[in-house]
Amino acid sequence: MSTAHTDVEQVELANTAFYEAMERGDFEELSSLWLAPSDLGVDEEYHDPADTGVVSCVHPGWPVLTGRGEVLRSYALIMANTDYIQFFLTDVHVSVTGDTALVTCTENILSGGPSPDGGDEPGPLVGQLVVATNVFRRTSDGWKLWSHHASPVLTETSDDEDDDSA
Repeated sequence: MSTAHTDVEQVELANTAFYEAMERGDFEELSSLWLAPSDLGVDEEYHDPADTGVVSCVHPGWPVLTGRGEVLRSYALIMANTDYIQFFLTDVHVSVTGDTALVTCTENILSGGPSPDGGDEPGPLVGQLVVATNVFRRTSDGWKLWSHHASPVLTETSDDEDDDSA
């Protein structure tokens, strides 16, 4: 039998594993962290997996992606086009109710793409501040991601401050 404290710790570990898999570019590990129809006891041969336990994802600036295949394709695309990414998570809050867990956090992201001149070095690093909500579901194999929603945090620029003072 699990306790509330143990559940929170396990969800925190699952959440951390998600971001670490992204940082390493480990697509197989990332895929294993997402809820699959088999985690819900659904035989995909006889049931449309889109009808049961639909996973969803919203990347900053993207439309809603639904279905395991569509969500995982998006991560494959991101990994293929990102040479470096690191997440510094802050403001992490975990709430568990039964077999569902909600994690909210701030993703302080540092990333870099390919070198602009085609060299071996990654391109310039860019920082981004994103708030995220991750929903997990308890399975026989542990907590799995059911939904990820990330939105950019809008910050004021010096131009905005100049407009306010006028």
